[in-house]
Amino acid sequence: MSGNYEIRRFDAVSKDEHGYAEAEKWVRAVAFGFHESTRSPEHVAKSLATYQADRRVLTGAYQTGEVAPGSLPADVPVATFGTLRKTLNIGFGRMLETQMVTAVTVRTSHRRRGLLRRMMSEDLDLARRDGIAMAALTASEGSIYGRFGYGVASFERTVKVDTTVRFQLNHQAVGTVEVAEPTVLLDVAPQIFDRVHRVTPGSIGRQEWYRQLASGSLGRDGKEDPAVKVALHYGPDSTVDGYVSYKFLGWDTTPYTVEVVDLVAATNEAYLELWQFLGAIDLVERVTWAEAPMDDPLAWALADPRCIESSDGRDMLWLRILDVPAALEARHYPVDGRLVLDVLDPLGLTAGTYALEVTGGEAAVVRLEEEEADLTLDVSALSSIYLGGVCPVTLAAAGRIREHKQGAALQARGMFAVERSTHCLTHF
Repeated sequence: MSGNYEIRRFDAVSKDEHGYAEAEKWVRAVAFGFHESTRSPEHVAKSLATYQADRRVLTGAYQTGEVAPGSLPADVPVATFGTLRKTLNIGFGRMLETQMVTAVTVRTSHRRRGLLRRMMSEDLDLARRDGIAMAALTASEGSIYGRFGYGVASFERTVKVDTTVRFQLNHQAVGTVEVAEPTVLLDVAPQIFDRVHRVTPGSIGRQEWYRQLASGSLGRDGKEDPAVKVALHYGPDSTVDGYVSYKFLGWDTTPYTVEVVDLVAATNEAYLELWQFLGAIDLVERVTWAEAPMDDPLAWALADPRCIESSDGRDMLWLRILDVPAALEARHYPVDGRLVLDVLDPLGLTAGTYALEVTGGEAAVVRLEEEEADLTLDVSALSSIYLGGVCPVTLAAAGRIREHKQGAALQARGMFAVERSTHCLTHF
């Protein structure tokens, strides 16, 4: 059935540019796939302007034969797939250019015809040929992407923090927090995020939309959000090193709640002091945040850690190694050693046996033909342990990694460790 479809790739363009009508139909198809209300022309235009700023490539699958009478026309894609490239922090301040996959949809009536596999396989192969060693995505469903070699590499959780009299932080402030006009984040947010990005393993570069979301300039509904408020943190040298964007959820919400839209702090002190600010907001009894880290210093700074009610952790960033030697050699390793990895790959892009040898923190990777492996693992498992956010010993216990040399999974845990907890603040 895949022969009845044509795959087209084109760049995102702004309104009044050539190709806008095609891009507009693509955006509407994505909105339909994610059960959004029909986007207004203004919302579509704003979305495409941000996509153009990110240099997104839009891919669609289109029917080539006759369409059913009364159904959507052939120029509306039945499947969508978007990509953009940003840097991924792979630990110890090192950055790796990464193919970010987004906006994946297949219309219900055109599923099980190989469209997703075709778009994904072709895109990953093109990225690999272009010298990209890593792909990434965030998944709306957890059962789809493992078959393409993706593995979960970071987690997040939703927290509800009781900010009544129980909320007391064991922290002496070294800076100050001041309320600011939300639009200041249009300039300030990217600067602060860049500092955070450089020190946080698992962080991935942000798309244009984020600064607009944080400032209230462009909400998820495509409109300005006047409810957004902003506070900036000033360090001891009076420079801005953190911000929180938040909004009050209304007097009909019980308990009275503030929702964090975005919280970005470049220092440990800024993080805790922004929470001190949130905990001190008058008439508010709860602060919620949907993108909190799993290993959160806030819990250890609170006099009563039970102020935090959290949901179970959920997967956030999924990675897919496209070039094993390039990806492994790009990393710094805190522990020297040698591991022989037999890597399996459902798409055949990276399958093979590789010797990873680390000396002085730097890696050399050689493809082998005959040497027996220390570990056998799918490329999805290798992608999961790559940032240190998933433990190889745990994957071995789950049967995801086969250990041929006793202690090899534990050795891998030490070698793939990173300098601080893995966390990704950026959805895409």
